[in-house]
Amino acid sequence: MTIVASIGESPARVVEDFLDHAFGEHPDRPDDETEFDRTGWDRVRASGLLGAPFSPEVGGLGLSLTESLAPLERLGYLNPDAGLSFAAMTTMASTAVALSRFGTDQQRHGYLPAVVSGDLIGAHAITETETGSDALRMNTRAVRDGTGFVLDGNKSFVTNAGIADVYVIYARTAESPGPLGLTAFLVPATTPGFTVGRRLETMGLRGTPLAELSFTSCRLPASSVVGRVGGGFLVLDHVMEREILFSFTVNVGEMQRRLERVIAWCRERRQYGQPIGTYQAVAHKVVDMRIAVDSARMWLHAAADKLDAGMSATAEISMAKLVTSRGNLQSSLDAIQIFGGRGYLTEHGVERDLRNAVAGPIYSGTNEIQYNRVAAMLGLR
Repeated sequence: MTIVASIGESPARVVEDFLDHAFGEHPDRPDDETEFDRTGWDRVRASGLLGAPFSPEVGGLGLSLTESLAPLERLGYLNPDAGLSFAAMTTMASTAVALSRFGTDQQRHGYLPAVVSGDLIGAHAITETETGSDALRMNTRAVRDGTGFVLDGNKSFVTNAGIADVYVIYARTAESPGPLGLTAFLVPATTPGFTVGRRLETMGLRGTPLAELSFTSCRLPASSVVGRVGGGFLVLDHVMEREILFSFTVNVGEMQRRLERVIAWCRERRQYGQPIGTYQAVAHKVVDMRIAVDSARMWLHAAADKLDAGMSATAEISMAKLVTSRGNLQSSLDAIQIFGGRGYLTEHGVERDLRNAVAGPIYSGTNEIQYNRVAAMLGLR
């Protein structure tokens, strides 16, 4: 899609305006609806959001990372289907970022425009049941065979599995584990030997599927390598920084929406003759929610600014994830407490935010891993 801005209006503002119109007119889907919302996906892709930080040469808007944060946050604010938002961020980070930075000319011209436009949905497969967060010890292997590779193994916890058209698969290409032993491969979903396994039912983020993948004698041409053989860890590190930036900025929008809803409730709901917001115990929780959303926004913008400047933002990205994921989870708990019995009922949707927020400290590298990364930057490891 081509975003056309009027004089003085930025492309980012045009995307936000489109999202306002697209999501403002549509009712929320029931949370027990676990099928992927194709209609919602079409609204996201029509906005141009998926192409925000990518070059106009491939159909993107050419925005900096910092400029892209406002429309990403707006998606979180407007869209109550956090699973749909997560599917969109996964496509942007897992596939579009990987191809934009490391893809060959063939990959960039053959796949990237369709991913940026949303015509193709992307995913990546990293985690395995046995190795979990220890990606360097993954067991999925890609063995050279003539001019290509043969891929064998299994992946789990794959977001967008089953709906994705193309996957970035990380596999071990060396005999022994290590940072130079991983390679990223671009694998279309129709590749023989590639099978989507059972869907994993989740506590939250139900609007996007999570499933297992298996590869049995899956033959890949040499042209499927993203980056270089043995360079998969570099691809993964670059992608995961952007995945954190994109996904948790969407969380900030969700936190902002929750804060505004809680403030309105605190003014409306009366107990013992006065609005509950006048009680210090309630007001302090609301203030903490405001601090959480502002702190998360500032850390994410600080990380984006450094990345845009070509600087390392390892510590800032990790701290942004820690601050945002913890703040999102705590503000969800506080919202339930402030809404009281209504907060515990599914009909009001307050508890839905909590179930979605629980995943934040786990995905995109657990919070424990983020602490270790920051500790390493401090010279403690």
